[in-house]
Amino acid sequence: MKIFANTIVNNEENFIWFSIMSVVDFVDKVMVWDSGSTDKTVEIINEIKKIKGNKIEFKEVGTVDKYQFTQMRQKMLDESKCDWILILDGDEIWWEDSIKKIIKTINERSAEIDGIVVPMKVPVGDIYHFQEEAAGQYQILNRKGHYSLRVINKKIPGLHVDWPYGKESFLDKKNRLIQKREKIIFIDAPYLHVTHLQRSSFKRKYDKFKYELGKRVSKDFKFPESLYLEYPSIIPSPFGKISGLSKIKSQLLTPLRKIKRRLL
Repeated sequence: MKIFANTIVNNEENFIWFSIMSVVDFVDKVMVWDSGSTDKTVEIINEIKKIKGNKIEFKEVGTVDKYQFTQMRQKMLDESKCDWILILDGDEIWWEDSIKKIIKTINERSAEIDGIVVPMKVPVGDIYHFQEEAAGQYQILNRKGHYSLRVINKKIPGLHVDWPYGKESFLDKKNRLIQKREKIIFIDAPYLHVTHLQRSSFKRKYDKFKYELGKRVSKDFKFPESLYLEYPSIIPSPFGKISGLSKIKSQLLTPLRKIKRRLL
């Protein structure tokens, strides 16, 4: 089975290296399209290209609005000449064991499944603190929490993308959400989703940074392997700790966020 990662980025300099490096050796190609980054994202992707060569297909598309983003996602889907796509955002970093489980499942069960849902670990405050599961609002396969459809069979009839950024979704020919099809399975193969951390030193158009402090991980916790690899000096350490006013603000807001979640 041929598997392509589909990656659209915009100002992702802090984590894009670790994201791509976490999957590039396990998929056939990583398609990376930049939508007008003004930070070092493009420079970093070009550094990855020097190492991984033709496994990286890079294109600078330019700035897009939330409707053009969906059109770009559709065009990327159309140009993905493969059997399966892995949706890989610039804030998603995979453990090797998890991505290997995904590849193994695809190779063994491709004919009988349409997509794969997986859990995610969501740091908040800094990489050492994980958001509570109650904060996860995704409802898939009778589960609610930090879950996401990340792998899709390209042979689904009428597979397409619709709705503007923030709500954009993959649908079939009946305009049914792919995650609502019968042949969607869950695999316990988590990835690290750093969406609520600082992803760039530059302003991001659709930023999801949160002032919140989650539960601290244990001292022997193992992060995705790509975070321990050598990386270019232009990339800040992913292991920075929250401090100063940011920590104080997060400590003050965290209880309020938890109360709000339980009331809604």
